[in-house]
Amino acid sequence: MNTTTLRPSPTALLNPRLDVNFKAIFTQETKESDEALLSFLSSVLGRKIKNVQLTNNEPPVDFPTQLQMSFDVAVTFEDGEKAAIEMQGRDREYNFEVRSEIQVARLLNTTAKKGENWSADKVYQISVLNFHLPKDDKREMSWYTMKSQYGHELAGYLNVIHIDLIEIKKLLGTPVDQLTPLQKWGLYFSYADDESKVDYINQIAESEVGIMEANRLIGRMSEEESNWFRQNSIDTFIRDRNTEMENATKKGLEQGARQKAIEAATNLLKMNVLTADQIAQATELPLEEVLELERKIK
Repeated sequence: MNTTTLRPSPTALLNPRLDVNFKAIFTQETKESDEALLSFLSSVLGRKIKNVQLTNNEPPVDFPTQLQMSFDVAVTFEDGEKAAIEMQGRDREYNFEVRSEIQVARLLNTTAKKGENWSADKVYQISVLNFHLPKDDKREMSWYTMKSQYGHELAGYLNVIHIDLIEIKKLLGTPVDQLTPLQKWGLYFSYADDESKVDYINQIAESEVGIMEANRLIGRMSEEESNWFRQNSIDTFIRDRNTEMENATKKGLEQGARQKAIEAATNLLKMNVLTADQIAQATELPLEEVLELERKIK
C-alpha cells in the first residue's frame, strides 16, 4: 500500500534554520545533542567548552518517541556563566539591536548575586541571523560588549554575539580544511536541507564531530512525519502572512493582515503542535496576545 508523505524525498532533511528544528538539535537528552551543543559553543566563544547544563525555561513536547523539544536553548557553564542561543531565520520589522540588549540584560539579572559586594557571572546572548545586522555589516560574527568611546571595556559581563549566515554562505565550496569551526557550523545551518549540497555538507560533518552528531539527529528527526507537518505548517503560514502583508501594504489593509494573523494563531493553538512562544514568533503577534487567545480557547 502506498502512503503519502510530506517529506520531499527519502533523504531530505528538515530545515535547521527553522527555530523549532534548531532548538531540537541542541536540547535532546542524548550524547549526540550534547556533543553538538559543546561543539557549537566552542566554535562561537573560541575556547574549548567541556560541559554545560541546559536550563529548561519551557516544558518539553510530550512526545517521548520523537526527537523534538520546545524549550529555548539556554545553558549554564561549569563556572556559572550563562548563554542563551537562538536562530533568527528571517529579518523582521523590529529593532533587533534593542531586543538583543534587553535579552542579555535580563540574562545578567539572573546571575547577579545578593550580598554586600557586586558579583555576577558573565552572560552571552548568541543569535544566529539569516540576515545582515546592521544592514551594512559584512562580518561573519560581531561580538558586542560595553566599551567607552576610547575602547575601554567595563567588566565584560554583558556579551551580545551575532552570527551572520548571509556572509558565511559566501564560503560555499571552500575546501573544508580551510574553514574555521564557526564557518563550518554556519554552512551546515545554511545548506543542510539543500539536497544538491549533500556531498559538501557531509564533508563538513565528517570534519567536525559536533556537526556529525547534529546531522545524525536531524536525520532521525526527518524520519518523523509529524516534524514535516510542523515545519510545513509554519512555512505555509509564513508565506501566507508575507503575501498578506504585501497586499495589505499595497491596499492599506494592515488591520486585515492583523486579523489574519490572529486567525492563524488561533488555528495553530487549536492544532496544539507549537508553543505559544513559537506561534508568537511565527505570527509576529505579541506573546501576551497569543497567551490571551490560548486562555480563551481553553
